[in-house]
Amino acid sequence: MEDARQTWRVAETVTGRVLRVLAAFSAERPELGLTELSRRAHLPLSTTHRLVGELSEWGALERGTDGRYRVGLRLWEVGALAPRGLGLRESAMPFLEDLYEVTRQNVQLAVLDGTDVVFVERISGRGAVNVITRVGGRLPLHATGVGLVLLAYAPPELQEQVLASPLKRYTERTMCDPDELRRALAEVRRTGVAVSDRQIELISLSVAAPVRGVQDEVVAALSVVVPAETSDARAYVPVVRAAARGISRVLGAPEPRRR
Repeated sequence: MEDARQTWRVAETVTGRVLRVLAAFSAERPELGLTELSRRAHLPLSTTHRLVGELSEWGALERGTDGRYRVGLRLWEVGALAPRGLGLRESAMPFLEDLYEVTRQNVQLAVLDGTDVVFVERISGRGAVNVITRVGGRLPLHATGVGLVLLAYAPPELQEQVLASPLKRYTERTMCDPDELRRALAEVRRTGVAVSDRQIELISLSVAAPVRGVQDEVVAALSVVVPAETSDARAYVPVVRAAARGISRVLGAPEPRRR
């Protein structure tokens, strides 16, 4: 995550300063001391101390025995009420659980947010291949199975924005050529499924399919992540499609034959 100064360009209001304190935390830095919080939020130490005290009293932050702060459960409870994630997760969970029972691998549900994919749910077992994703985490659209699905059905303006921007390389197999990515998106639309083979990590591949809403629009993407060396992606396509269609049906999407 970029530092708070780059991430939050807001006016110097109380709300803006609070957001800068919260934005100082990241997956790489989930716990911060007061001085580090002040530095990453680009706020005076006295201001940071006052804001952190108020946030801790409300439950948005928690202070550990070592004096370092982390995001509190109260903030997580509020975030979980986001309507796009809440209703979707509740509708999807039975199908995610069924898909996990069949595969015993990582099962993920994600939505589009800007030019990123945000993971709203993940089920994983002890024997599943290691993945870097987490609930609430973000990854770029071009390098993930769910991202390819969401980008393939995104508005043309967003597709062109992503194609014109620098595409981050994670492994030697990451698609960083715009023409190659354009062809991959066309293939996703043709087949209704995306396979991301060792694009994020060389040990894994993902198979993903779209989840549709009432207007037949793609509202999310579902994927299973499996070991690249020992898995045939084609074997997972039917079960991933079935799970995605099941969620779509619960969300009120039209039957596939009507599309």
